Order: sequence, then C-alpha cells, then structure tokens
Amino acid sequence: MADPEVVATLALALVPGIGSHRLRLLLGAFGSAEQVLQAPHARLRALHGISNAAATAIRAASPKDGEKVLAQLAELGARALLPADPNYPTQLVDIHDPPTVLYVWGDVSLLARPAVAIVGSRNHTAYGAEAVRLLASAVARRAVVVSGMARGIDALAHGAALDVGGGSVGVLGNGFGVIYPAANGALYERMVKHGCLVTEHPPGERPHAGSFSRRNRLISGLSRAVLVVEAAAQSGAIVTADAGLEQGRAILAVPGPITSPTSVGCNKLIQQGAKAALCAADILEEIGVAGGMNDTAVALATPAPRVPPIDLSGLQLTLWNRLTAQPQHVDALVAAARTGAADVLGALTELELRGLVRQTPGMVFGLS
Repeated sequence: MADPEVVATLALALVPGIGSHRLRLLLGAFGSAEQVLQAPHARLRALHGISNAAATAIRAASPKDGEKVLAQLAELGARALLPADPNYPTQLVDIHDPPTVLYVWGDVSLLARPAVAIVGSRNHTAYGAEAVRLLASAVARRAVVVSGMARGIDALAHGAALDVGGGSVGVLGNGFGVIYPAANGALYERMVKHGCLVTEHPPGERPHAGSFSRRNRLISGLSRAVLVVEAAAQSGAIVTADAGLEQGRAILAVPGPITSPTSVGCNKLIQQGAKAALCAADILEEIGVAGGMNDTAVALATPAPRVPPIDLSGLQLTLWNRLTAQPQHVDALVAAARTGAADVLGALTELELRGLVRQTPGMVFGLS
C-alpha cells in the first residue's frame, strides 16, 4: 500500500502554481502534506505567499491525483523520491530550491556515487565531439557522468559513458514518457536500461518556458564538478556552470580556438578562473577520485583510440569498423557489409541517431 504522505505530496506537487518552494512553505506550516490537503481554505489563504486562487486549487486537490501518478510510475518501473527517502541524493539537500519531489527511472544507486556534470553546445564542432568522447569515456570509468539529455555535447557525453560500461544520469526538463528532443529516442531507452533519468516533472508533462533553466541547477547539484566542453558566451551550459559555482562545485572548461564561437564561453570561464581541462585526471582530481597513470599522460592533443560501443549489433559493428579509417560512400559500405542497401541504411540511421555517425552530402558517412 502506498505511503499516504507520499501520495499527498505528489497530489500537492501537481497543483498549478505550487512549485517546490511553495510546497516546502506549506509543509513547514502544516507539518505534513496530508494536513495541507485537509486544511481549510481560510488557513491556506492566511499563509504568506498563498493566493486565493492557489488556496482554492489546493482545496480541489485529492489523494487520488497522487495515486494516479504512482500508478503511472509503477507502470514505467520508475519511482518518486521525497527528501526523507534514504535514496534521495544527499548532494541536493543543500542547494538553492531543492526538489520536493524527484522522479527517478533507472539505476537509483548511481545517484549516490561521485559524479561529474559534462555539458556543452547543441551545435558542437568536430573538436568538441572528440573532446567530450575522450573525457566522458575516461571519467565514466571512475565516476558517474551527469548531463541534460539535450542534442549535441550532452547526448555525446551520455553515450560515451554508456559505451564504456560506465554510469550516466540524465536530467530532464520534462516528465517521463515525453522524449525531448525526439532524436534522442534511442539514447532515452539506453539511459533507462543502463543509466538513470531524473526529473522534477510528473509523468507526461511536456517541457515549458523555464523548465530547462531549472533543470540546470539539478545537473550541477547532482555533481561534484561541472565541465563545460563547448559553449557560446550566452548558453545553457554557462548557466549550469554559474549554478555550479553558486553551489560550491568545481568548474572546469575545455579550452578552444579563439576563432571558434562555440569556444567563447569556455575560454571566458577559464579567463575568469575556471580550471582548464586538458585530460581526465584534471577532472577526477577535482572530485577526489584518483586517476590512472594514463589519465595524467593523455592530453586532448593526443587522439584517443577508437573503441566501439559495447552494444552494437553485428551489422552496426561492421559498419563502425569500416568507418574508423575514413568516411565512405554508402555503396562501398553496402558492398563491404554484403547485405541489402535497406539494412545498411537502417543501421547507419541508428548509428546516426546515437551520434556515432555523421552523414555528409553525397551519401558519404563517417564517424562523428
């Protein structure tokens, strides 16, 4: 049987206009979520910060609303964590405006491990892609990689961590059951099976104005350090770094060409005191995790050996191996795979959705 307090808290969290701050205010004033649901309109209205409309909405809330959310979570195999739950991430307790309800789907144990936030531009360069794969794959062997499940650097960071069998936590700006952006559908499934997804939003809720900026404080909050790989001067990645700075997290950035718009934000962070991340050891030492000998010797200028992801199908692996040497036309790949063009194009599409392969004009494919 569901805990009545959990049910009541979820019901209150669904009330329009009752965010985590007001919910904490209500819980502090009435002692429990159950008492809030039973409170008279006049007592609710008398509380500073609770308008007449908010009081009316709270009175209309029902435990059945919370039970419905729990049923949706159970169907997915997900769960809701309240601050009193032993699985609630302790590193979120002291941040500004911690979540009153945290929805979790996947391996909850990852939330208790040392973690690094790796974020960056959606419109990254080849340099940024290579840098994030090198650093995220190395960090994931010793710590959890946290990012925001966005296109570009975020998706590459999650994928690189999973590809080496490491742990990764994705923080969503929407509820479970909504895949945003749609291109990350395959990554979404991988994260549920092999990583962990977290969000403040109830199942089925779509992203809205402000949800991503609020998500950023959780990305940094769940981590001991924030690494920005590529970012414009004004971007969500910089917002995440700023949130991390307020939370007392170590801030690192990958230096880039002064002529590259996607490196302006990183270079400015370094200019302002962020640590330049030249290898994985630079990051791991900031979170108190010892790196190996290779980490201290491997700089970004040294190409990392290409290692295929562990969960590729036979055809995908064949194509990946062919593309490690140089980009190739689809006809050459079909001939090498010795199978139908439709099968090859299907496999290439799956690799492209995972950010492993990039198509250039003329049906030429190469590794990203």
